[in-house]
Order: sequence, then structure tokens, then C-alpha cells
Amino acid sequence: MTTWDERFRTGEYPSDPEPSRVLREYVPETADGTALDIACGTGRNTVYLAEQGYDVDAIDQSIEGLRITRERASERGVGERIELLQADATAFEYPEAYYDVVTISFFRALDRLSDIKAALKPQGLLFYQHHLRSDPPAEAGPSTDRYRFASNELLHACLDLTVLYYEESSERRNGTRSTTVELIARNTHGGTQSYPETDWANDS
Repeated sequence: MTTWDERFRTGEYPSDPEPSRVLREYVPETADGTALDIACGTGRNTVYLAEQGYDVDAIDQSIEGLRITRERASERGVGERIELLQADATAFEYPEAYYDVVTISFFRALDRLSDIKAALKPQGLLFYQHHLRSDPPAEAGPSTDRYRFASNELLHACLDLTVLYYEESSERRNGTRSTTVELIARNTHGGTQSYPETDWANDS
């Protein structure tokens, strides 16, 4: 049993985490097409995308994480929309121009990011959220900066796409401080683009 299998089995990692508000804003409420959730964990993004109408390939090395994802999908009636793949995301053969949406939450994949971006169809969306290096160091997330992004590192890595949303932020939950980055980028090019209207854009 791997370390992540044990974390998922014992409940150290949430078994029913909510997807990011940013992802919910930028992915259409009713959609179809294909999606890929990299390092899916317990199905944070996988189940949500399936509920929106996508056929989802969900990749993770953890058998336990995939089991929980399968159970959650079945409970919500979207099990038939999900293909679970036990695989190492750093060695996976990503198909070219295949997915309408690709999501990555809390997994450092910069070494494969060019292949991941190439897996997007034209107009396809990339959602990425991960832990950041910070001062003082955040308590949540990896224990060393090796697996965290430096400030603006993810942004620079995605400038060949159209970046629709980018934010680096800090928050404290249950007494634990976390620092994270969230990015939404579209596989389009050119100086003139269309942009979705978000619910919080006009918040006072």
C-alpha cells in the first residue's frame, strides 16, 4: 500500500472534497465532450465534470483514491461517464488534441506540462491549482518547497495559452494556513479573444 493509499484509506485526505469555485465558474454548467483529471485523488474534479456532462478519464497511481472516486461517482449517478486509469501521471501517454477540459489539482506536473497542453483540443480549457512557496512557509501541502510552485512559475509556463484567470492567494482553514495558485487557460492564440463573464466579476 502506498503512502497516498494509506492517506485516502484512513481519511487523512478528504473523501468528498469540493471542486474549486474557479473551475465551477469557467466550466459550462451543461456541457458534453471529453475531460481529463490528472492525479484525481478522491474525485474532486472527476465527479464534478461528469455531473456537467463530460466523459472523464481520471488518472491516479492510488488504487484507494480511484476506489473512492468510483464510489462517489456511483452515488451521484455518473459512474458510467468515468474511466478510471491507474497510472503515473508523469509517465502517462497523453493523446494529442483529445480533451475539451484538463484539470490538475495539487500535483506538480511541470515536467509534463507541454504534453498535457498538447492534449487539449483547440478552445480546450486547462484548470490548474497547486500549493505555492511562501514566506512564512504555509502549513498545508508538501513539507518542502521542492513540490511547490514559485510565484508566477505556473503563469510563465502557460503563456503559450490564453490565460483567462490567474490568482495566487493565502487562506487559513481550521487554524492551518495554505498558499495556493489557481489558473484557467484556453487553448487559443491571438491578441483578440472572447472571455466568459463570471458571477463574482461585479461583486461589490
